[in-house]
Amino acid sequence: MFKIAKANAAVPLMPGLNDNKRNHEMLSQLSVSEAWSGDFSSGVIHLGEWSSMLHGLSTRECGLLSLIRCYEAKDRTRVLELLEQAATHCSSFCFSTTIIMPNGLRQPLFCMGESNGLQEKYSGSITGVFIFPRFKLEGARQITSRQ
Repeated sequence: MFKIAKANAAVPLMPGLNDNKRNHEMLSQLSVSEAWSGDFSSGVIHLGEWSSMLHGLSTRECGLLSLIRCYEAKDRTRVLELLEQAATHCSSFCFSTTIIMPNGLRQPLFCMGESNGLQEKYSGSITGVFIFPRFKLEGARQITSRQ
């Protein structure tokens, strides 16, 4: 799944979707999620502790190519194109892929985010959330088991 759309923060959530404690409990039972952000003026992406560890990074700051190097090979180009589009037009985006660790572990990844502040060249930012499902991939050992 790879999707980009024009950003429209004024669009309300669908009726019936609310942000209550039970939804958060269910989300944390089924996945680990963590926010991330990027600054277009510097090209630096800021990750949380869990995201940097799952992406195989030794630091919580990285560049785009360092971030996607652990993604499934067939998805890297599409993720790169998607994030480059988001860097040139204010937009919302989402993608899913699999992180492949050097030790063979495979971790599914969902990402949703948006870019904004692109009025001037080399300005703006990108924010998003990584969601790491807790389910096990068939034939692979699971990474995400933190409670």
